[in-house]
Amino acid sequence: MTELSDPRRKKLLYQASYRGFKEADLLIGGFARAHLGAMSDAELDDFEALLQCNDRELYAWAIGDIEAPKEMQGPVLEKLRRFKLA
Repeated sequence: MTELSDPRRKKLLYQASYRGFKEADLLIGGFARAHLGAMSDAELDDFEALLQCNDRELYAWAIGDIEAPKEMQGPVLEKLRRFKLA
């Protein structure tokens, strides 16, 4: 497991934790705290792409209210969706 002191992971953790509304901060930030340390470079790339999306859309994808576009679907989004169920 990689430490969250890595600059890239620290940046992603910050971006995940301050999304613009509390529910997203808790869900996406909590997911980041739980999983960033173990993510591969490819997973970090995918997570970073998800974090570039609109806050409300990303949250809706994560909780299953709407389906994410095909280009945003993948293992990291699926982990995020399962995380909210845990």
